[in-house]
Amino acid sequence: MQIRYGYRIEIHCQQELPMVTLLDVHPSRRLDLVRPDEMLVKSLRDPARPVQVDQYLDQFGNICRRILAPAGGVLLQSEGVAHDSGEPDPVAPEAREVPPSQLPNEALVYLLGSRYCETDKLSGTAWNLFGQIEPGWKRVQAIVDFVHNHLTFGYHFARSTRTAAEAFEERVGVCRDFAHLAVALCRCMNIPARYCNGYLGDIGVPPNPAPMDFNAWFEVYLGRRWYTFDARHNTPRIGRIVIARGRDATDVAMVSSFGPHQLGAFEVVTEEIETATHPANIAMQASSWPRQMALS
Repeated sequence: MQIRYGYRIEIHCQQELPMVTLLDVHPSRRLDLVRPDEMLVKSLRDPARPVQVDQYLDQFGNICRRILAPAGGVLLQSEGVAHDSGEPDPVAPEAREVPPSQLPNEALVYLLGSRYCETDKLSGTAWNLFGQIEPGWKRVQAIVDFVHNHLTFGYHFARSTRTAAEAFEERVGVCRDFAHLAVALCRCMNIPARYCNGYLGDIGVPPNPAPMDFNAWFEVYLGRRWYTFDARHNTPRIGRIVIARGRDATDVAMVSSFGPHQLGAFEVVTEEIETATHPANIAMQASSWPRQMALS
């Protein structure tokens, strides 16, 4: 199957604004791109004026762009088409935990506490809740089930400063809170877990009246590979397109700015398209931007 994806974001600022974005599809999915998602950056005040943009990979292997937005602000826009297997997230009940002493070096950082995932505050709770559950897939699924049932989802609950421990106490949140709490509980049980964000449309499921095409989920290291879990939806999904991975939302913020600004527009599209669709028609469809989204 093929998935059309993209975004249109306006950021308004009175003065020059240095920014870093993580909006490009992750390098691990670049070979699946039928049409790459090259970011278009335009000055809102003077569209013909060149805008300084540089690209680099961060320490987690994510594609970052450094942008110097001119006074007045910028338009960030991208559209692409990705090939996808059409298969839901893999399920491997036989996958076992790997003892910390046998983990690869690059997985160790995902055992540690981080800005939004306070393992020190949740360790006792985690072992009380999940210490008697069979190690491996069954234990991770128990954590996912717990978080899914413990938190109530709602966009009006969004708060950018909420941590995993606070989500546990408040029992509300958006997709990032579900992911943070599940990640923290897994790490407390010595299971490496990393935070992910990316595109996830309503493919293979009933349409959601409040869609979230940018979503957060997480991955755990079991059986010497990474597996996808989603505490918000708690069911294997089709068509995930990962953008970035990190310790928590701090590492994968889609836009980080270094000065005052206002968000003028935020629109996202993620949908399955017919493989026979002509490229010209795809481009025309992409300009319609049928969904305007709220950040979670």
